[in-house]
Amino acid sequence: MKVQAPLTKREREVLSLLGEGKASREIASLLSISEKTVEHHRQRLMEKLGIHTEIGLIAHASRLTITPS
Repeated sequence: MKVQAPLTKREREVLSLLGEGKASREIASLLSISEKTVEHHRQRLMEKLGIHTEIGLIAHASRLTITPS
């Protein structure tokens, strides 16, 4: 899967937390951002990674070892 553009630090954090099975509400709380912002990051991740479904994004995230940095 080719990344269309580099992921931002926050996108990597969201992706990592998705891979841990966290819901948008949990991610928002952990990162001190709104749920709407989490959803925006999810959409951007799907665009950048060329993934067409949220289930696909979660599956992709769970296969990766992402270290937020």
